[in-house]
Amino acid sequence: MSLTTESYLIGLIGDGVTPSLTPSLHEREGAEHGLLYLYRPIDIAALGLAPESVGELVRAARNLGFNGLNITHPCKQLVIEHLDEVDPDASRLGAVNTVVIGADGRTVGHNTDMSGFLSAFRAGLPDAALGRVLQLGAGGAGSAVAYALLTAGVEHLVIVDVDRSRAEGRATELAALFPAASVEARTTAELASLLEAADGVVHCTPVGMAAHPGTPFDTSLLTPRHWVADIVYRPIETQLVREARAAGCRVLDGGRMAVGQAVDAFRIFTGLEPDAERMRAHFLELIAAEQRAEAETAGATTAGAR
Repeated sequence: MSLTTESYLIGLIGDGVTPSLTPSLHEREGAEHGLLYLYRPIDIAALGLAPESVGELVRAARNLGFNGLNITHPCKQLVIEHLDEVDPDASRLGAVNTVVIGADGRTVGHNTDMSGFLSAFRAGLPDAALGRVLQLGAGGAGSAVAYALLTAGVEHLVIVDVDRSRAEGRATELAALFPAASVEARTTAELASLLEAADGVVHCTPVGMAAHPGTPFDTSLLTPRHWVADIVYRPIETQLVREARAAGCRVLDGGRMAVGQAVDAFRIFTGLEPDAERMRAHFLELIAAEQRAEAETAGATTAGAR
């Protein structure tokens, strides 16, 4: 495909974002559309900057001609006060992860964590029962996921977090936004009975990541009538995903949300319709390459220790 003269300069602001797969994901899709598309991480940890510097970085990006920014931990809430406009969903969530910088310099914030999970959920778990859903984790990502679940039509959402007060706060906020639904906070001690009553389970905690192996609950409690969604994608086949699938559950892996938010951000930045399945395939290629590199490094380390 021949390149057009249209070009895009995008950045990713956050702590520890240098290894992110998102730049490659966006750049590859840009190339597929014939765009000159450059996406660069702006790692506040590497730059020695505090999270509160996000406003200064947004202004610098605007002055340097950036077309947009993705914003991640720990700046999603802090960035809001520095924007000219925030779309309704992001405003209700109190978090922005995508900022469009107009030709006039005007900055508009969006939240594609929410929309990305919503589109991934609808595509990956069509016709999932939405009567009663249990969500584990009420942090930043969990807040976006809970909002998406209620938008999808969940009738009764139960939120569990190790920080009971955080779960209660999120449940109260969501109940006010979705008065037709029932939203409540419960404790981890009640997980067994909550799982028994749930149609589906959504996992939004760090458990399952390479640095936090394991499962967030006893997966022997799962039955084939449950569906399970995980938002952890490194590794993409978490222990929860594997064991839920083995139990006969319909499963949504964390890569679906990761790709979903990137698909929506690309659309917002460019106004073009990305190919979601193509981006999913590229994402899986990147994950596989990362895993091969890690295995080779581990092998070399083991060999060197002999």
